[in-house]
Formats: sequence, C-alpha cells, structure tokens
Amino acid sequence: MSSSKDRQKRSLEQAPGEVKASGAEGRALMRSAGLVSMFTMLSRILGLVRDVVFARLVGLGPYADAFHAAFRIPNLLRDLFAEGALSAAFVPTYTKARAESAERGFELASRALSLLAVILSGLCLLGFLFATPLVGFLAAGFAETPGKLELTVRLTRIMLPFLPLVSFAAVAMGVLNAHGRFDIPALAPSMFNLVAIVWGAVLWALNYGPERVVFGWAVATLAGGLAQFLVQVPALWREGWRFRPRWAPWDPGILAIAKLMAPATVGLAAVQVNIFISTRFASHDESAVAALQYAFRILYLPIGLFGVSVGTVATVGLARRAAAGDTAGLKGTLQHSLCNLAFLTVPATLGLLLLPVPIVRLLFERGRFRPEDTAMTALALLLYGIGLPAYAGVKVLAPAFYAMGSPRIPFLASVSAVAANLVTILALHSQLGFRAIPLGTSVGSLLNAVILLLALKARLGGIGDRSTLRSLAKTAAAALLMAPIVVLSAHGLEAWVGVRGLYAQLVTGLGPVLAGGLVYASAALALGSPEARALAGSVLRRWP
Repeated sequence: MSSSKDRQKRSLEQAPGEVKASGAEGRALMRSAGLVSMFTMLSRILGLVRDVVFARLVGLGPYADAFHAAFRIPNLLRDLFAEGALSAAFVPTYTKARAESAERGFELASRALSLLAVILSGLCLLGFLFATPLVGFLAAGFAETPGKLELTVRLTRIMLPFLPLVSFAAVAMGVLNAHGRFDIPALAPSMFNLVAIVWGAVLWALNYGPERVVFGWAVATLAGGLAQFLVQVPALWREGWRFRPRWAPWDPGILAIAKLMAPATVGLAAVQVNIFISTRFASHDESAVAALQYAFRILYLPIGLFGVSVGTVATVGLARRAAAGDTAGLKGTLQHSLCNLAFLTVPATLGLLLLPVPIVRLLFERGRFRPEDTAMTALALLLYGIGLPAYAGVKVLAPAFYAMGSPRIPFLASVSAVAANLVTILALHSQLGFRAIPLGTSVGSLLNAVILLLALKARLGGIGDRSTLRSLAKTAAAALLMAPIVVLSAHGLEAWVGVRGLYAQLVTGLGPVLAGGLVYASAALALGSPEARALAGSVLRRWP
C-alpha cells in the first residue's frame, strides 16, 4: 500500500511540472489518446460487427425496430453513466479524495458502488412494473402495428438489469482512469460486443427466426454487461482496491458526485436525449428506428474512437489542473485536446459526408438488408455526419466545466440543444419524414458545442491562441486537399468494378477511404501540422 501512496504522491507532484512544457503535454496527450483510441477502435469495430450480424439475422422491419427501441432505454443510461455523467463527476471527485490518501479514494469508490447498486436496482424494479407506459411513450407509433408494442415491452423487461451492471463498470473505469490506467477501461466495452457476437454466431448456427433471435440477443446484452465489469476487476485488485459494501449516502464525496451528476446527467446527454426524442417520431415510420440505429452506429465509430478517447484522457488532466488552481494549465490542456480532436474528426466528417452510400453498402448490404435499405440508412448517416465535430467536441468541452465546478453551463447548453433538436423535428418531420430526425440531432449538437465554446471563452479569456489557430488552419487545409481525391476515387472505382458483390463493396468502400487518408496525412505533414508530427513520431518510436 505504501508503494501505491508513493506513486500517487509522485503523480500529483509532477502535475505542475507537466504544465510548464505544453509541447511535452501535447505529446503525452497524443500518446495516451492513441492507446485509448486503439482499444476504443476495437470496441467500435466489434460494435459494428455486432450490428452486421444482427442485420443479417433480423434485417429491417418490426423485429429490428422492437429490439432497438427496447434497448434504447438501458442504452441511454449506459451512455450517460459509462461515458458521461458518472465518469465526468466521479473522476475529479475521486482524484481529490485520492489526494488525501489512497484509503480515502478506495473508500469513496466502495461507497459509490454500494449506493448505485441500491438505487439502480430500484430503478430496474420500477422499469419492470411500468414498462408498458414507458415503451408507449418512447415508441408510440409501434401501437399502429399489431403485436409490435407488446414485443418491445417484453424485450425491455429482459434488458433492464443491464443498468446496474454497466454502472458498476463505469465506477471501475473511473477508478482506473484516475490511477492513470486507460487501457483496460477502454478495452472493457469490447467484452460486451464480443459476447453479443459470439451469441449471435450461435443463433445463426441454430438457424433461428427473427423473433427468437431478438430474445436471445436480449439475454446476450445482460451477459455482455457483466463481462464489461468483470474484465476490469483484476486491474482494480492490482491497484489495491478491495470492494467493501458501505452504506454512506451522506459521505461528502458522494454528495459532491451527486451535485455534479444532477446537471451533468443532462449536460452530457444531448445526443442521448435527442435519440430518445427521435425514437418517438421514428416509430411512426416503418423501419426508421432500425435504419437510424445502423446509421448512428457508423457515426459512433469516430465519436467513440476520437471524442471519447481524447475526452477520457483530457478529463483527468483537467481535473488535476482545476484541483491545483492552475488556470493556465487547464487552458493549455483544453487547447491541446481540441486541436488533437479537430485533427482526427475533420477528415472523418468529410468522409461521412462524401461516402455515405459506399460505407453503408459495404457494412450492411447483404442477407435481408436490401439496396433500398442502404439508401435509407446512408441518407440518415449523411445528415448525422454534419454534427460529428460537435458530437465529439462536447466530450472534451463539457468535462472542463465539471472540473471547474460549474456544471450549470453544460446543463444549459444541453437543454438548448435538446430544444433545438425538438423544434427542428417538429417543424420538418411532416415534410421530410425520418430525415428530420438526424438533421435535428446535428443542429442541436452544433448549438451545444457553440454555447460551450462561447462560455469557455468568457471564463478563460479565450481558448485559442495563435498556435492553436495555426494548427486548426493546417488541419482544415489538409482536409480540403483530401476531399476531391475521395470523390474522384469513389466515382472511378464504382465505374471500374461496379457496386454488387463483396469484392466490389470492399473496393468502392475502402479504396476512397485509404486514398483520402493517405492524402490527408501527407498534406498535414507537409504543412507542418503539430498533431500530424506528434502522431507520426509516436508511430515511428513504436516501429520495430
């Protein structure tokens, strides 16, 4: 235990020194973000594989709509807890408790876990009892199809215990991140996807019909949530934590977490709340719930790969700077995080806007997923892609306010975003149908990010110095050079090999992405982008 204390003391004592060398901090941030990105990429890829298997087994239609709507309720809270409010509130509070002593930090983690077990078990019971009105509110349009609403209620009741399981995983993730361990927490979500994929392969081998598949998939959801928590337990054990049930809801640390979580639950939840609202409207359009889910799954690959990974690493750094009262260090960490995030998300955004059909066709167009389903999903993906930089940016911007003890600003920004989304859908749904839903989500997320940026500018006196603006300009220039190459290669490859068959889908889907990525990386290095150089240096240092 004394060695754990020594490591903690050294890490806290070194924090001010890290601020002095902003370039060193930027390189360290890129290295840590790269590690998290690697495991997050694995999770997102497995998530895509999971949806590909599901689409092959079920396709679009009432069963797919029912499952995705049923999973929306626990999945909404999973995103809030596992990648949002709980993590954003727990990490800075646990960091402060750990500064007092390692024992105090571990005690806070045990008390938080005990409280979550009681509260979320109660929520599961309420959800089970009131599943019918809850699903009726979420997916009112399902009542128009006989049996569809009832099927969704049954699936919802099966998957409700996923809530406490994934919340336990969130506490474990927060503890390990505060100890500087980002690898295992980033790997944990992969276990959830891996369990579902293996289970789906079994269902495929048994040749089950769509109804039996969705019920089997619901059971696999619970098994995956348990695996996501258990895979982190050995790392927690090595750090010295031992869970001891403690009922202490009035613990100052618990109250601090609750104080941050109350507004943060909405403050970080613009995307999730928007999806909840969107599901109600989409339930009136046949196959829209499933199509939007597939499109958002593709979108969430860059969000999780870039936004969550950079945001996770930045949250710990922001918490340390705020705890030390180091405003300059906090501002510097924020600048580095936003520049790194822009370097990664700007080309990804252009790729989604320019190649939605080839991407969807490559991933899903097989089995019961038809070409007309590709067109529907690709259109949703394009409209979702407009807001990608904002989706990812909020993962970095919002934690800065939580670290400074100002959760009201993200709360107000998120409320404004949800309102903008709702107004857009209400105004355009009758004319655009399901297309108004991804458009409204993007409009709301862009507004969310703009409000947070303006508030940070007022709070910190601006967060973009000349070096930051130069870095962003180089990123934009490299992306603009990439865009025509992507378009020309896409048209040329489709004319050459066509669009039918797996070979043609691979060539037309991956070819333009690889060509665009090569041009973007080369242009960024030629322009002297610091993010490109840091990333290239990190890769070269690890090359055998």
